[in-house]
Amino acid sequence: MEVAFLREKISTRSLRVAVIGLGYVGLPLAVRFAEAGYQVTGIDVDEEKVDQANHGKSYIPDIASSTLQKLLDTKRLSFTTDYAVLGDSDAVSICVPTPLRKTRDPDISYIVAATQEIRKYLHPGQIIVLESTTYPGTTDEVLLPELEATGLRAGTDFFLAFSPERVDPGNANFGIGNTPKIVGGVTPTCTELAQSFYEQAIEQVIPVSSTRSAEMVKLLENTFRAVNIGLVNEIAIMCSKLRINVWEVIDAASTKPFGYMRFLPGPGLGGHCIPIDPHYLSWKLKILNYTARFIELASEINSSMPHYVVEKISEALNEQRRSLNGASILVLGVAYKRNVGDVRESPAIDIIERLLERKATVLYNDEYVPSLALPGQTLFSQPLSDGLLQAADCVVVATDHSYYDVPWILRTARCLVDTRNITRDHNNEKIYRL
Repeated sequence: MEVAFLREKISTRSLRVAVIGLGYVGLPLAVRFAEAGYQVTGIDVDEEKVDQANHGKSYIPDIASSTLQKLLDTKRLSFTTDYAVLGDSDAVSICVPTPLRKTRDPDISYIVAATQEIRKYLHPGQIIVLESTTYPGTTDEVLLPELEATGLRAGTDFFLAFSPERVDPGNANFGIGNTPKIVGGVTPTCTELAQSFYEQAIEQVIPVSSTRSAEMVKLLENTFRAVNIGLVNEIAIMCSKLRINVWEVIDAASTKPFGYMRFLPGPGLGGHCIPIDPHYLSWKLKILNYTARFIELASEINSSMPHYVVEKISEALNEQRRSLNGASILVLGVAYKRNVGDVRESPAIDIIERLLERKATVLYNDEYVPSLALPGQTLFSQPLSDGLLQAADCVVVATDHSYYDVPWILRTARCLVDTRNITRDHNNEKIYRL
């Protein structure tokens, strides 16, 4: 009876939806569900986020404030800090953070906290979907027993599934609606209902056989990227030692129409997924007495890249008979990728901290990141000017934002360490590339 009831509510889009966690994943998902015709409530423990969202002010670049306000005006979307709304919700998507502890072990405390709140209000005919990236087995081993402790049974009374988020902040071509969605339930019925639920808002939903398979899909995607970025970062180091231009090598290799996929080196890994997700898989395998060697090696190479960049800066300064100690360094871009304001796991932060440790004076420019909190101090973005560029002993491109005027920067700066190949069209003795 619960299944037939839910199918009817899904087909008529009369489900009441709750999205827990209103960050880079949760807010766009809540907006997408509301645009699809669902009645949606976003839940977050951060009162400031909830207040901003309820006033139509988006704090996520991919969501326009006008879009948010329009949905608020239609009464299809609202926000709250009160989990009691789950009692009236037919479907719940969990989009909370899953960071790593300092020991590189998974921290699923936010998932556990959200599950405990859901348990208080769990009722027959409810769909629960975890979207937060985690290790294979989390849905079955953590959520399922907690929710079934209510006496309700998954696949009969309520329906539990995992569907990995695939958000790429700043991507103008692929958003929540047109990025294929993976769904795996704890039972076939759970999979069917979760798939049907998401199909009302997402163009393509792909079912897999289990929650563990769905959890593994996300980890494969980002481990693939982390390992290949680690490989090309090591190739960059090799090319430097061999006095070969790695960017030329990559461009030439990319002309092959088969058997090669283009990856680019850089100052290190950043963002909410690639630097973190492989460690979830590595940790899970360690408790099964297996070492994920590719993951460990790629992590070692990628995490060493900020140090490598600092050494490049030191080499560039040495050419001017300057040392890092007392040098003035201007860092261009501190976000983890171009044209976004997200600094999570950004390698630019590691570079800045290493420069400060070596007694350099560091300034930065990033129009997307007005301020940057560091241990013991806060830096503020400086507006680019002739004076700022000329005063720096070395300018470092850590993030290749599209607003940077490369010819002007090259004319004005004394020397430039380019970690992103932003100077690809220029040959100049001022330039020091990876």
